Amino acid sequence: MESRVKFLGHPVHPVLIVFPMGLLVTAVIFDAIALTRGASYLFNAAYWMIAAGLVGGVLSAISGLIDWLAIPSPTRAKNIGLWHGLGNLVVLILFALSWWLRRASPDNPSKISLALSFAAVVISLVTAWLGGELVDRLGVGVDTPANLNAPNSLSRRPVKRAEDKPRLKRVA
Repeated sequence: MESRVKFLGHPVHPVLIVFPMGLLVTAVIFDAIALTRGASYLFNAAYWMIAAGLVGGVLSAISGLIDWLAIPSPTRAKNIGLWHGLGNLVVLILFALSWWLRRASPDNPSKISLALSFAAVVISLVTAWLGGELVDRLGVGVDTPANLNAPNSLSRRPVKRAEDKPRLKRVA
């Protein structure tokens, strides 16, 4: 099943996710450095990274939603895509709340705003794995003969793709 949103022949969603994830994870890294080194200017940088990451996250979510709507039901891929999308929605909401709580004083965030960002990154590790499961294991968005019901990668069972099945020879 190929991606519905493409640019120059490539799926857009996997390209777009790199920017918000990089920005949001780096914001948390900057927060951690600022906490341990007392470098409050990094809190301010994290604030603006979160803002940019949220914009990129919304754009990525739109392309992901369009691709998810094209996945046939009922398949394992549709279910995993739902959890991937909902999990990432939670991640964006947690970062948005963190950003909102920081806006009065970006260089001195509250403990709750930091906790929200840190929790969001932990959740994003799970949702990123689910996204990898969709693309690498199930072939969603990149493989026309995708196996949308392939077993979980943690099961160690092999994926059987359409091209792996024996084909009948055509009789003339």
